[in-house]
Amino acid sequence: MVVRWPGSVLLAAVLAACAAAPIQSLPASEPPQIQRPPERSILVDKSDRVLVLFEGERPIRIYRDLRFGDAPTGHKQFQGDERTPEGRYRIDARNPRSAYHLSLRISYPNAQDRAFAKAQGRSPGGDIFLHGQPNDFTGERIEDDWTDGCIALGNAEIAELWQMVPDGSIVEIRP
Repeated sequence: MVVRWPGSVLLAAVLAACAAAPIQSLPASEPPQIQRPPERSILVDKSDRVLVLFEGERPIRIYRDLRFGDAPTGHKQFQGDERTPEGRYRIDARNPRSAYHLSLRISYPNAQDRAFAKAQGRSPGGDIFLHGQPNDFTGERIEDDWTDGCIALGNAEIAELWQMVPDGSIVEIRP
């Protein structure tokens, strides 16, 4: 036999069960501590050719021997200058079907980059990525700087980074 409870009786039983457990509040001076997982961020040091992946303040991976644009010294300012940007950006997209083995787009140009280029009557360029080697390349890593401003890693390295870095992660590129 199935017992059917009238809606008001069932609601009263649920409310009574909720009211039975007292609510504990913290003093106003002690806000609750919410543990968020540490954010992941990337630091690229162009002069040392190193990319460090951080979890919070702790380095968890280091990738060496990076390749940059054909003109690696200095901050990217204009389309076609073949420089790699310097500054603070974010991972804002990813492309698994890139012409290079995986690619994570960096949010260059930012507002400051666009304003500078506009004041000079030029385009700041764009489409700057962290990526692997060209898809048709059969070696491990192209020697020398060869990109148009991107940051190139080995294919195994970008595959690992791809898995470990969420979209929105901060990328700081230093001279």
